[in-house]
Amino acid sequence: MTTIRRPTHPAAMRACALALAASAALAACRPEPPPTEQPPEPQAQAHTELRDAIRAPQDKARATGQTLQDAADRQKAAVDAAEGG
Repeated sequence: MTTIRRPTHPAAMRACALALAASAALAACRPEPPPTEQPPEPQAQAHTELRDAIRAPQDKARATGQTLQDAADRQKAAVDAAEGG
């Protein structure tokens, strides 16, 4: 079993004390975590202009597609009625 010897030389003791002080100082440099009482504000809501610019033509195309489908359904119903079916 190996035992750890304490330094007895004054320079060695100063080096150990300096190393201990440096590690304590570095341990204190950690950033403080944000408070947990307040949830972070959502970041995505701040930039809605780009999302809206992308979605506008897609929404317009969906509306146009639905209009065309409704017209096709009315035409089919008219043809079926004219054929007597």
